[in-house]
Parts: sequence; C-alpha cells; structure tokens
Amino acid sequence: MKTDALSEMGRRTAPPPISWLMHAALSRPKLISLAAGFTDHATLPVEISRKVLNPVLRSPKTGQLALQYGITAGETNLRQLTARHLQKLDGVRVTSKSHSWERVMITGGSQQLLYMTLEALCDEGDLVLVEDPTYFVFLSILQSRGLRAHGVRLERDGLDLAHLEVVLQRLKKSGELRRVKALYLVSYFQNPTGVTTSFEKKRGILKLLKKFEHAAGHPIYLIEDAAYRELRFKGPDIQSALMAPGASDRVIYAGT
Repeated sequence: MKTDALSEMGRRTAPPPISWLMHAALSRPKLISLAAGFTDHATLPVEISRKVLNPVLRSPKTGQLALQYGITAGETNLRQLTARHLQKLDGVRVTSKSHSWERVMITGGSQQLLYMTLEALCDEGDLVLVEDPTYFVFLSILQSRGLRAHGVRLERDGLDLAHLEVVLQRLKKSGELRRVKALYLVSYFQNPTGVTTSFEKKRGILKLLKKFEHAAGHPIYLIEDAAYRELRFKGPDIQSALMAPGASDRVIYAGT
C-alpha cells in the first residue's frame, strides 16, 4: 500500500519486531527461540481441548450458542470464572470492588486491552511512564499512537521509588506532568529483565501517582501487565496491585 494513502497514525507505525521474531521461530522448527513466547508444541493440549469442545458443539443447546456473537465485554460466565481465578491468586475471600466480575473485560489477548486502554486514556503527545528497560512491544504500541515514553529505573524488586518521585517532580517543574496519563508495569518476571515487583513497591507506586495527581489535574493510572504471573516455578505468589489501598479506581490489570 502506498504510504500517501495512509493516515498519520498509519504512516508513523513501524512493522512490529515481534512479527519478525514469530516468523523466524515458525519458519525454522529447530530454532530454540526465547523471544516470541511460543508454547512448546509437545505441551499443547490437543486431546483435552477436543474432549472439552466436542460435547459443547454436539449439543443443540450449546453448539450454536458457542459460535454466536456475545456481549462486548465478553461472555458473562467466563468473566465470572476469570474474576474468581484472580480472587484466588490474590487470596481474596470476600469479593472486593476491584475484583468484581462486572469490571472484567475479555479481549483478544492482553495486547488488545493495552491498545484500548491507551486509546481511552491518552491523546497524541501524552506521556506514559515505563520501566527502564521495558517490554519492547509496548513501546511499539506507544509509537503507533503518537505517545511518548519516559523511563524509570528498575531495582531488584521493581521500580526505584526514589527515582520515580524525582521523575514526577521534574515533570511537574517542566509543566509536562499534565501530559502523564499512566504508568506501565510488567510486574511479574518482567520482560526483558526477569524482575518481579514486590507488593510493597506496587503500593508505593500507587501512592506516589496519587500524590502527584492534583498537580497533573487528572487521575494517573497504573497499568499492571501480569502476563507472566503464573509462570512461577517456586516461591510464594505476590499479590497484584489491585490489593493496594485505593486501587479499585486507579489500577488496570491485564492478564493473558
């Protein structure tokens, strides 16, 4: 397609690096790629999936329904099951506002949710705070939307809170704080460093963002990308930022 036929967003959107990485892994079966996140072929549950799907598709009550459109937010039972699973991970015994199934949305992977979130929150030229380094695919999303990233240093247990405060203070002084709409956090086994953010750091991040909201003139959201949360081999799980005080109206949690 000729570039002069594209919108401004289309012209500035570069081919995503993940596309090349996935093509390389698929076209070279013997290549052991740790970049694209493919599931090992031998572990894909073909037989289990067939056993689950066949009864559903055979039944007149469920077959056509399973292939029909649903509501925009996603199938109600799936949203309820997803909420229960998240409650179990976080150790929630009494359903809180932040873990309510009514707040769950089913999307085509977490990347679609990230696109939709940025589209809803950000205007061109706005700033999103990110870990330094951060997930390169998210940087591509920012670039395609005409958004800017501002890095915050990482420590062994997550963001450097002192540096985050310095960054927010500098942006306030320069007048750029009003353009900060969110902080993006890959909180479990971070890509690319492998760092997992402690709950204390999550609570501290949220507290700092709220501290600077008045000067920003609007809410600053914490986007917690928990894509790798359930890849843990040992040790206790760490609660999500949804468990922090005041998280119900400031934390957007993405799983996959």
